[in-house]
Amino acid sequence: MTDLQSVVSAKWLFEHLKDPQVAIADCRFSLVDPQLGYQQYQESHIPGAFYLDLNQDLSDPVAPHGGRHPLPDPHKFAHKLSQLGITSKTFVVAYDDSRFAFAARLWWLLRYLGHTQVAVLDGGFTGWLNSGYPVTDVLPESQHGEFVPRVQVDRVVDITTVKARKDDPGVVLVDSRESDRYSGKREPIDPIAGHIPGAVNYPWQEVSDAQGYLRSPTAQRDRWENLKSAEEIIVYCGSGVTACVNLLSLELAKIDTGKLYAGSWSDWCSYLLAEPPTEETQNKSDRPSS
Repeated sequence: MTDLQSVVSAKWLFEHLKDPQVAIADCRFSLVDPQLGYQQYQESHIPGAFYLDLNQDLSDPVAPHGGRHPLPDPHKFAHKLSQLGITSKTFVVAYDDSRFAFAARLWWLLRYLGHTQVAVLDGGFTGWLNSGYPVTDVLPESQHGEFVPRVQVDRVVDITTVKARKDDPGVVLVDSRESDRYSGKREPIDPIAGHIPGAVNYPWQEVSDAQGYLRSPTAQRDRWENLKSAEEIIVYCGSGVTACVNLLSLELAKIDTGKLYAGSWSDWCSYLLAEPPTEETQNKSDRPSS
């Protein structure tokens, strides 16, 4: 475990599988096949792990605004966590098989709810398998806990705040999507291509290597070197999910000014589509001219 307790190794988790104060969350998910993650979990998972679904558990239902993955209602999510036996003393380890794309969402959500005892599993499920550690298809028995949310409202911002602050000298707006989506060359999901004006691009995949292991703390610090003096770093992606990987990276770099624009680009698009087509709104997506 790191000194920040945000990452654990497969070896550490194996040694703590029977620790009653450790809970394991399987967060595997596929945006193109929403049922796949749970199917994979049912077939094989780390012993004792429970499953949390991105759409059903880690997000609220989609509304006209708020993005494709709105944050879950804190009290409903706290009730779900309580049903899994999680309390204020539980150390939660989240894993996926997508380079932290979904595990980091749970990591950030728990931090947002005031629970600092949470980490992601370095290397994810594939790393666990490659280390030769056991898996099972046995589903864990239901438990009872009492998780009390302590919402940290300063960790999240909405579109009104983004519009008001994004051009301030001390604020940096970070787009976490792949460079071709940021530039507007490709947009496979949302109705408008491009990015929020003024945003800089730090793709979330750069946080880890191709095998799903986090890059070193030194590499994380070097990555954010140009932004470390910012008063506030507002991070977004397509729907507020993979942006959490960048927020994890910021924590590993010991930068505590990161905030999540929860609705992200999908929320921003929803307002652009609702506006009358003026010259100003047509240019808001920063689309390239060619």
